[in-house]
Amino acid sequence: MPRLKLSFIVSKHDLLEPIMSGEVKIEGVDLITTFSDPSETFWRQLNFAEFEIAEMSLSSFLIAREKTNDMVPIPVFPSRRFMQLEFYARVDAGIDGPESLAGKRIGVAEYQQTASLWVRGLLEEDFGVSQFSMQWVMERSEELSHGGATGFKPPPGISLTRVPDGETLDSMLFSGQIDVAPAGRAMRHEPNLIDRKTHVSESQWSMVKPLFPDPFAEGRRFVTAHGFVPANHIIVIRRDVYERYPWLAFNLYTAMQKARDIARKRTRSLIPSYLLFRDEYLTMAQSVGGPDPYPYGVRANEPMLATAVRYSLNQGLITQKVEVDDLFPESVRSSP
Repeated sequence: MPRLKLSFIVSKHDLLEPIMSGEVKIEGVDLITTFSDPSETFWRQLNFAEFEIAEMSLSSFLIAREKTNDMVPIPVFPSRRFMQLEFYARVDAGIDGPESLAGKRIGVAEYQQTASLWVRGLLEEDFGVSQFSMQWVMERSEELSHGGATGFKPPPGISLTRVPDGETLDSMLFSGQIDVAPAGRAMRHEPNLIDRKTHVSESQWSMVKPLFPDPFAEGRRFVTAHGFVPANHIIVIRRDVYERYPWLAFNLYTAMQKARDIARKRTRSLIPSYLLFRDEYLTMAQSVGGPDPYPYGVRANEPMLATAVRYSLNQGLITQKVEVDDLFPESVRSSP
C-alpha cells in the first residue's frame, strides 16, 4: 500500500525536528512540510484550511471547534511558555505588579490568541484583576487576525479598540498611548505577514520594566499554583482527512512522541546557551510536576486543558462547556 503524502504547516520546533529531518517516520505517511511563523500558520489554516495537518493556536481551536468543528486535535503540545513574562509596563504608569492593572490600557497582538487567554485567566483568578476592568488594545487588523476567520466579537462589557494604522503595540507603549504590552517579542520577533514590528532603541527600553521582574519566581509560583506549564499550540488534522484516514491520529501521535523523546535527550546532552533559561524552567517545573512537566497525552494534560476550556468559557470566547475527553479522538484519549 503506498504511503500517503500529506501537507503539514508548522513552525520549527526542537521537539518535532526528528520528524522533520526524517529520523522518525510516521507509519504510512510522508509529510510535505511548510515552515511558517505561527501567526501566519493559524491565519492561513483558519481562513483557507490549505493544509491537511497543522500547528494550531489552542485558543483558536477551541473557538473554531464550537463554530465549525472542522479540526481534529491530537494531544501534542510543541510550544509551552509562561505568556505573562512577555509583558512590560511603562515605568511611569503607576504599575507595581499585576495586581495594579485595573483601569490600565493593555495591548495584545490578538484578543482571542492563547497567550491573551492565559494572561487574562491568571490575572482574574490569581491576582483578582477582572478582564472587564482593563482597556484592551489589539494590534492585528480584522483581515489578518485569527478572529476574522472565527467570527470573533468582543464579549459584552469588554473595552476593546484596535491599534491605528501606522502604529504598533511597541510604538504605542513607548509613546505612552498604552500602559502594558508584550514588548518582549520585540527582542526576537521576525517580521511576518500578520504582526507588525517596531525597532526598539536602547533608550526606549529604559521607559519600561517587566511586569514580572523575577521570571523564575513567577514561573515557580504558577507551576506551584496550577501544576503545569501552559501550552499555547496544539497539532490538528483537517476533519475531512481524519474521516478518510481515522488511523492517522494515532500514528501521528505516536511518531511525535518518539520525536519528542529523542529531541529532549539530545538537547539535554548539548545544553546550548540559548536553552539555559528554558532548562531552568524544566528544573523548576520538575520540582512540582514530576520528571516530565512538558508531557504529551490527554491524561497528563487534563488539568491544563480543563483550565484553558474554563478560561475560554469565562472570558466569553466559547459559549458551551466541553469535557476534555470530547476534544480528542478515542484512539488517543488514553494513550500515554
